[in-house]
Amino acid sequence: MRIADKIKNARIQKEYTQEQAAENLFVSRQTISNWENGKSLPDILSIIRMSELYELSIDELIKGDDVLLKKIEKDTKAVKAEKKIIKFAWISIVTGTILIILGEIFEGNPLIDFINGALPWVLLSLILLSAILYLNKEEKA
Repeated sequence: MRIADKIKNARIQKEYTQEQAAENLFVSRQTISNWENGKSLPDILSIIRMSELYELSIDELIKGDDVLLKKIEKDTKAVKAEKKIIKFAWISIVTGTILIILGEIFEGNPLIDFINGALPWVLLSLILLSAILYLNKEEKA
């Protein structure tokens, strides 16, 4: 059974209107309608909230719906990739800051001056490149 049917049946069994369910799940009534009609899929946080609201296990809600499981897997990969990009950005900022400080200490050293001039652009390019590569990978998946 698709999650759309499970959500609708659970809401009806608990005698909630779409509006009441939407209020309890912190989404719009239109979102509830889209989930129940299979036009969109809930995110994992909404699934957890529905599990509590409808007194169903998460297992009962998501098992048997391969489309939803693929969406959850894709969302999880996206979060991991975003964390990697953020980690890389922070490392770049720290490295850049250290090199700027070294540039001040060793002022006049041509190598340090070159690195201080080029490094911000190189790091920015690497961050953008990793983001572009990630987005292209997600489109193909």
